[in-house]
Amino acid sequence: MTLSTLHLKTVLVLNRHWLPISTVTPADAFCHMVAGTADAIRISSDAMATVKWDVWRSLPVGEARSIGTKDGRVLVPTVVVLNRYDGLPMCRPSFGFRALWARDGGRCQYSGRQLAIQEADIDHIMPRSRGGGDSWENCVISDRIINRRKGARTPTEAKLRLIRKPTVPRPVPVTHTIENTYDINDWDTFLVRT
Repeated sequence: MTLSTLHLKTVLVLNRHWLPISTVTPADAFCHMVAGTADAIRISSDAMATVKWDVWRSLPVGEARSIGTKDGRVLVPTVVVLNRYDGLPMCRPSFGFRALWARDGGRCQYSGRQLAIQEADIDHIMPRSRGGGDSWENCVISDRIINRRKGARTPTEAKLRLIRKPTVPRPVPVTHTIENTYDINDWDTFLVRT
């Protein structure tokens, strides 16, 4: 692996209870390990073990992802665990179709019908053409047919009624938002599958 592709990869960070809390660059992971605030997790097909920096830097590299240092090549860990931090940060989902879909349970907020993803649209309760913005309180998942029929009218004008008032979702543990976008097998043990 070259340095140019290495900087694109990330390292999963676990709190001391082995719950995922973030991702960092390999350089940040090494800084934590050298400072003694984190240990790498060595994962094999049948076991997992934490490894301190002094041992980690002398592990054989082979064909594994590694980075060159003045003392030779060093494995890049896929997962590190913090030694003292036990917090679980909370966050709100980013506003967008997927988050609205999750908040509304994939149901049309006018008919209550469970939708297939291709049947759904984002409806602006107060249409954008009339000053309505992209916000949690102004957007809902709607059946495409109903949304087209509603057009640039308010629900009242279109003789529609929301089944529930849209709200900002509650914060969720960051554990639920970390995705394995790099398909790193070692992460699968720790991440919540949706």
